[in-house]
Amino acid sequence: RICYHNKMLPFDAREIKQQNVRSRLLDGNFPDYMRRLCDFRQMDFEATFDQVLTLLTTEPHKVYTSFYYRKQTKNQWARDDPAFVVVQAGFVAVSALAYAIAFRHPSFWGYLWSVIYCLVVDWLFIGIAVASTCSHLANKYMRQYHSHSVEQEVEWLYSFDVHANAFFCSFLLTYVLQYFLLPFLMGRAIISCILSNTLYALATIWYAYISHLGYRALPFLGNTQVFLWYPVVTISFLWLFSVVLILLGLRINVTRIVMAFHFG
Repeated sequence: RICYHNKMLPFDAREIKQQNVRSRLLDGNFPDYMRRLCDFRQMDFEATFDQVLTLLTTEPHKVYTSFYYRKQTKNQWARDDPAFVVVQAGFVAVSALAYAIAFRHPSFWGYLWSVIYCLVVDWLFIGIAVASTCSHLANKYMRQYHSHSVEQEVEWLYSFDVHANAFFCSFLLTYVLQYFLLPFLMGRAIISCILSNTLYALATIWYAYISHLGYRALPFLGNTQVFLWYPVVTISFLWLFSVVLILLGLRINVTRIVMAFHFG
């Protein structure tokens, strides 16, 4: 005889939904994403550059409109097209090579190592770490449960997409703009130190803002402002502290520190 316990049904249903979500994320989306990554013909580069331009407008939140439509049509928040990631990786590789040329690596292997390190460590590994941390925090502490609605989770790929969007904005400051200002930023003058630290502070705040917009776009998350205000307050304090130290004689220059680490 089979006994049914009504009190267990909500728990069982919740477990089934969580298992379905995890199964879909691990067995469905990611392999398809990787397959498209190996076929450039399946990538929409025009849409990618449209998103890039949208991120640079005064309304960057509109870039997440396509994510909402994708959820309605394909039942996933994350991009199913790796074109944005491919383009971004190309930008990082070119910028790494440009920096290696600027600092005159003595050998071909030095140039190659600079490109590989920037791609694998600075971009990929850090991106994986940030996406994993943010998706874990969002799923554990920010999800809001409503009756009569399907339980959802922040997809890891979506968190990586949010990181990629935010990284591109900070990339323009700490890779592109910094490159053209290197002769000035590498100086030991007070103004060089302050400008360098300001550049990195603005890049980090911009990164936090775009990340905040990404998580705010998910209707089942609450208190997403923590992705914005905690970094903004922390970076603002560190920037102000660095200015005080610089005026007291301790010339902290983030550009010189980063360049010495990568090319010193």
